[in-house]
Amino acid sequence: MFRIVTPDDFKTTAWKNGGGVTHEILRDEGEPWRWRISIAEVSTDGPFSAFEGQTRILTVIEGEGLDLHAPGGGVLRARPFRPLTFSGDAPVDSHMVNGPVRNLNLIYDPRYVKASVEVIDGPATIESGPGQTGVLCMDGRVTLAEDALPCGAFGSGQGGCIDVGQKGRCVVVRLA
Repeated sequence: MFRIVTPDDFKTTAWKNGGGVTHEILRDEGEPWRWRISIAEVSTDGPFSAFEGQTRILTVIEGEGLDLHAPGGGVLRARPFRPLTFSGDAPVDSHMVNGPVRNLNLIYDPRYVKASVEVIDGPATIESGPGQTGVLCMDGRVTLAEDALPCGAFGSGQGGCIDVGQKGRCVVVRLA
């Protein structure tokens, strides 16, 4: 059974540095939480918040991408629909590539959670698997255990098939 969360249900918070907003979709109910799924709207260049002890998987879903500058001169390139994994401990400074972006963020504690993010282009049918599975519908027809997932909405649950139509695209988050 899947629970569908629409954008109207997302919890929106402005960033302290004024560089964007976060739309929290779901989070672990524990305290402290062990994982959080959100969409960020990045409107200016600037530092990322640190999440000590956490791992981040960032997937650009709108815009051309971000260059994340790390200490020592390293650059992580976040590009559209290519999930990028990096440490939440890393003090990175974000630079937009040709304007604002939106990205799906999974932040999780690797001591307790195994996680992955993948982009699925249709047509495709995949099993949700034994753990918690989340699906963000980006385009076209996506169904979760026979329930249609509206574009921009996020479905979360266990068991059942995820069907992605001919021109469908979704981002799949797996937590175990």
